[in-house]
Amino acid sequence: MSIARLKRRRVRRRRSAAEARDEAVAAARELLLKQGPDGVTLKAVAHELGMTHTNLLHHFGSASELQSALMSAMVRDLSAALGDAVTHLRSDEGAPRALVDMVFDAFDKGGAGQLAAWIALSNKQAHLEPIQQAVSELVNAIEEKFAPGSDARQGVTSAVLFIALCAFGDAIIGAALVDMLGRERAAGRKVTAYLLPNFFAPD
Repeated sequence: MSIARLKRRRVRRRRSAAEARDEAVAAARELLLKQGPDGVTLKAVAHELGMTHTNLLHHFGSASELQSALMSAMVRDLSAALGDAVTHLRSDEGAPRALVDMVFDAFDKGGAGQLAAWIALSNKQAHLEPIQQAVSELVNAIEEKFAPGSDARQGVTSAVLFIALCAFGDAIIGAALVDMLGRERAAGRKVTAYLLPNFFAPD
């Protein structure tokens, strides 16, 4: 079905308030990933859904409320992705590359990189608070897998910091950097996975 036909069907279909909000958040996420934070406006989201600006305003009240709803939804998804990484570490072999891929995918394909940049530039760090528990679980899982029975907490937290910073940077500017350097797109993941075991090496 063409996009034009889909939008015409959306116009004819009556939505509940919950459906309208959910669809608006999904459309806002697509706009964020394609165009960045500046693309997430009530007008643009309404256009994507075949709604009027006034109708969408009725459901959210302001662009800021829509953006907050989007941030919350994406933070929940990031927490779930980190939870999946924890489950993987505790049930499988949990090789460094597998862990790196899961975190990098969350920041890249999942949009957490764009989200983190947006939150930081908007000075809305409070939206990141729900991730704290997921990060703590990830630290515990890495400690169990790679450094059991040792006093390696600082090394583990350093490893999580390293992976997250690398994943964030790769999501935001990795494609351009590897192109400049003549490297393959996955180069950042490979380097991160290669260096990760150093955080658990004995002094």
